[in-house]
Amino acid sequence: MDEAQILKHIIESRKSSFPRDYTDQEIPHEILEEILNSARFAPNHKKTKPWRFQLFRKNEKAGLGQKLAEIYKETTPSQIFLEKKYIDISSKISRADAVITVSVNFSGLVPEWEEIAAVAMAVQNMYLTCTAHKVGCYWSTPGMIKHIDEYLQLEPNQKCYGLFYLGKI
Repeated sequence: MDEAQILKHIIESRKSSFPRDYTDQEIPHEILEEILNSARFAPNHKKTKPWRFQLFRKNEKAGLGQKLAEIYKETTPSQIFLEKKYIDISSKISRADAVITVSVNFSGLVPEWEEIAAVAMAVQNMYLTCTAHKVGCYWSTPGMIKHIDEYLQLEPNQKCYGLFYLGKI
């Protein structure tokens, strides 16, 4: 296959794979580094590089799951709170080998939508790199992310836009 055919195949094969489908096999560190590195090649106006990714594995990942479950419990009115959903939040994170938080750093140099678009393109690069390495991935935007900026130690001009789950399939 020539490069164009390979690229076409990877693009057409890209899909979301959910944590319930991940195996217990670890993703090699070098592949995680390559996935994250691919994001930096996304186009971004005025070279603001607005993406901010934080990688969570092992204990840090468990802490993230616990924090999200706490946020759900604290922000959900008791009449609609579901114990199953509360438990599933940390369980879903534990089934992934890694979780990357996807945040935007707003520079003020370009319109906000351009920096959000650049981050989305960076995530697409990560999706395609995952596909090439047969790593399952999924970008989730749960409501709890509105309350996680302090936990992630984001600056006032930064905002979390989701969680990127990864696992071997």
